[in-house]
Amino acid sequence: MSDILPFLKSLISVSGISGFEAPVADLIQKKWTPLVDEFSHNNLASVLGLKRGTLKKSLRPADTSPRPSVLIATHMDAIGMLVTRIVDGFIYITNVGGIDSRVLPGTPVTVHASGSKEELYGVIVMPPVNLLPDGEGGGVIAMKYLFVDTGLTPSDVSKRVRIGDRVSFGTEPVEMAGGCVSGHTLDNRASVAALTICLEELQSKSHLWDVWAAAMVQEETTFGGSYTATYQIRPTIAVAVDMTFGQGTGSSGYQTFPIGKGVTLGIGPSVHPFIYKRFKEVAERIEIPIADDLMPEYSSTDADAMQLTADGVPTMVLSIPQRYMHTPVELVAIKDIQRAGRLLAEFIASLEADFIERIVWD
Repeated sequence: MSDILPFLKSLISVSGISGFEAPVADLIQKKWTPLVDEFSHNNLASVLGLKRGTLKKSLRPADTSPRPSVLIATHMDAIGMLVTRIVDGFIYITNVGGIDSRVLPGTPVTVHASGSKEELYGVIVMPPVNLLPDGEGGGVIAMKYLFVDTGLTPSDVSKRVRIGDRVSFGTEPVEMAGGCVSGHTLDNRASVAALTICLEELQSKSHLWDVWAAAMVQEETTFGGSYTATYQIRPTIAVAVDMTFGQGTGSSGYQTFPIGKGVTLGIGPSVHPFIYKRFKEVAERIEIPIADDLMPEYSSTDADAMQLTADGVPTMVLSIPQRYMHTPVELVAIKDIQRAGRLLAEFIASLEADFIERIVWD
């Protein structure tokens, strides 16, 4: 299995907040183009790669039915911030996607300054408590009071930065002890790395079904990428690959999972039980450790959108445990990414020509 770490570090070293994914999309295109038969972007700029299967279609002239296909969906967008106002050279921000303001003070960021088309280094800071309105300084400081300091003079900032400019996390990827890596945007670019491993594995495997590899846009905000790409592709089945909550201090029970101990399989309304059963059988056969990830309402992944697109798509959720989700220092085990990639490849190779015809709900 190839070393995915350099590619993963490159993925989490670039911006690409929801709705502005072009920088990371370029990296994915370069990596995936040799691994697929066709590469494209849809109307919302999701990245789509098609690797054709080997299933022979009927020789009847009237047979125009497509080869069965599986859509493997990751998302490449990231949470981030937008500039709301500029006061005396200090840049105030609001969130794009879910961000807990408690983690922001002291965080290095990159301001994508449209006025000069350059990237500015900055740090998120908060004002002294005595300068906040009464009652606002006794606990968590609301995001509306936080601001970015670039070190530039007010006149320089006003020339370079505009309202609506993007602000992304600027933390560097760090290789940790125990085979882990930490950085921003591992949710969900770790899954992009896992899908890349899957595509590499499929170079030496025979698979009957067509495989659509997708890096979706806008999962953190609208599910726009998954709705539109699924409608365009109309896959036979779909698999969302995302992150789940890793165990840490004070977190245990059925809602969190140990780092480095395997991947999780979703169970819930967004997950088709027959596809879950096949994933479990494949994981046990190739000795990849798995845990059940209960999703009693929504999965909060692209699966929620893919399942409900067109006339409905049988869908599965495969997740990689991660600590400190939606922070600048997310943490994941490399071997869990590798496991996810290998499990995806083995699942795809296991799909028989009539798999969809044998799907049942019990």
